Amino acid sequence: QVQLVESGGGLVQPGESLRLSCAASGSNFWFYGAGWYRQVPGKQRELVASITSGGMTKYADSVNGRFSISRESANDTLYLQMNSLKPEDTAVYYCNRVSHQLTWGQGAQVTVSS
Repeated sequence: QVQLVESGGGLVQPGESLRLSCAASGSNFWFYGAGWYRQVPGKQRELVASITSGGMTKYADSVNGRFSISRESANDTLYLQMNSLKPEDTAVYYCNRVSHQLTWGQGAQVTVSS
């Protein structure tokens, strides 16, 4: 059973950067594609960045050009580099497969505020 553990969240000011990490212990995490999702209270969880098993990336319009998803397959780790953060990026960020999703981890809180 793959366990997902997100880390790297925090409180930053607008314009600053953060790097999130997702440790995906177990096997076959990458097979169905992997992504970073975010959720704010009262709203549905949304996919903001994804990477296919072949390494192709895709971003939501709201983060395109500011966020970058990458992975380190040898260590089963997924990353999200977030630059030029905005207050509207404030959310709990989660990692998971794009399809055949696993049990969600606890997420990483990202707060962007001056």
